[in-house]
Amino acid sequence: MHSLTGKTMAVVGGSRGVGRKIVEAGILNGARVLAVARDQAGLTQLAENIPGIEIKALDATDEAAPASVFSVFKPDVLVIAAGAFPPAARLHEQSWQQFAVNWESGVKIAFHFLRAALSTPLAPGSTVVLISSGAALAGSPNSGGYAGAKRTQLFMANYSQKESDRLGLDLRFLALAPRMMPDTDLGQHAIAGYSRYLGISTSDFIKSIAAPPTSSDVAAAVIDLATRPNRPKESVFVVTGTDLQAVAA
Repeated sequence: MHSLTGKTMAVVGGSRGVGRKIVEAGILNGARVLAVARDQAGLTQLAENIPGIEIKALDATDEAAPASVFSVFKPDVLVIAAGAFPPAARLHEQSWQQFAVNWESGVKIAFHFLRAALSTPLAPGSTVVLISSGAALAGSPNSGGYAGAKRTQLFMANYSQKESDRLGLDLRFLALAPRMMPDTDLGQHAIAGYSRYLGISTSDFIKSIAAPPTSSDVAAAVIDLATRPNRPKESVFVVTGTDLQAVAA
């Protein structure tokens, strides 16, 4: 029997990148999977490529988005992987709109869905996983407010867990902070930006990354954490190409 047989999973930002890999992993592990994204065409193509998934097109930054998703089903596993590409420029080269783009996308989406998970609430035993970034721990001087936004997502997962415990909801809130993933569009965007920033080739920059994870590594981490019988004591995990490390938020 697959590890998620009989379970439901919703992946917000599920049409591309690491979100798409998580959708694939959910299906392979027996879950009923709903992929949520803004682009209807991308979702339609995803459904054609991955038989069995359900799709829903919406703007996840909309306050009503969680209710729309939960009207399909209340997920046993909710993964929040949506967000925007950060700028690839130094601080003084950016406008405020560029600097704040990840606050107005990823953080806002996390806020709406975490609040809904607690107030709806999701069923006892459900797991919510935020896909943050290793930049939340290491910083990212060439991407505006990205690192700060991703750091805030770690705090939000921690705050949500405390509220679940206080209210006796029996929910698990976790955040993954994967290091830069060269196999994703976001990773390639970051690699190109930092190569220019440092004045080195992209191949040399990739060589400098210690044990970079793939999007499949992150998807495997989601399945691992979502199916553990006992709730992890930690709420934040770094994903590398070799392991899954619990860290302090």
